[in-house]
Amino acid sequence: MQIENEFYGTIRPKRVIYPGERPLHALRERGVEYVEVRLLDLNPFIPIGIDAQSLRLLDVFLLHCLVADSPVDTPQELEELKENQHLAAARGREPGLQLLRQGRLVSLRDWGNELVEALRPIADRLDAVHGGADYRAAVEGAVLGLAKPEQLPSARVLQSMAADHENSFVAFARAHSLQTRASLLDVPLAAADQAEFVRMAAQSVADQASIEASDSMPFEMYRQEYTSASRLGRAVGEQALVAAE
Repeated sequence: MQIENEFYGTIRPKRVIYPGERPLHALRERGVEYVEVRLLDLNPFIPIGIDAQSLRLLDVFLLHCLVADSPVDTPQELEELKENQHLAAARGREPGLQLLRQGRLVSLRDWGNELVEALRPIADRLDAVHGGADYRAAVEGAVLGLAKPEQLPSARVLQSMAADHENSFVAFARAHSLQTRASLLDVPLAAADQAEFVRMAAQSVADQASIEASDSMPFEMYRQEYTSASRLGRAVGEQALVAAE
C-alpha cells in the first residue's frame, strides 16, 4: 500500500481532508468525522440496493458498536473475526453454522439473537426521539430473518434463479441489472438538478486545469513527498521510533 486509502477494510474511520493532506494526519489532528461502511450486500430486488428498514437497522447496529464495551483486540480474536467473516459470507445459509467466539463454538443464529437483544434498547430510544416505531420494526425484521432465513434476499435470489434463469446466477444478475437500469432511467430528473450537474462538471474541469497549470514538481517527486512520514506531522524523533517499531 502506498497510501492509507488503499486499506480496504470492512469499515473505515474517515474525515474530509485538506488538499494535499494525508488521511491519517487528518484523523490524528481532528478526529473521526464519519465511518465508511463497506462490503454491504446489495438487495437486487430493490433498484437502489437497500431499503429504509435495512438502513435503520444499520444505524442501530453502529450505535451499538459505539456504546458497547470494546476491549483491545487480541491476535486470537482477529483470527477468529477473519474466519467468522469468511464462514458467514460463504456458508451463512447453512443450517446450524458454527462460528468461533473466544475459542468456543457458537451458532450463527444464537449469536445473532444475542446481538439483536442488545439492539432493542437503542432502537426504542431512537423511536422515542424520532417518534413512531420504525427502528423497533427494523430490529424485529432482523429477528424474523434469523428465524426464517427463507425470507431473506439470498433465499429469494436462489428461488428466482431456479424458477426463471435455469439456476444461472449470471443470467439472474443480468436480468435484474437491466431491470434496475430501466427503473432508474424512468425516474425524472428535475431541470434544476440537471443544471446543477452541468455546472459542477464544468467547475470540475476548470479546477483540474487550474491544478495542472500550477504543478511545480515532477509527479514522482510529489509522490515521494506525499508518502513520506513528515506528511503525517510527526517530529523526527517520533518517525525514528515508529520505524523502529
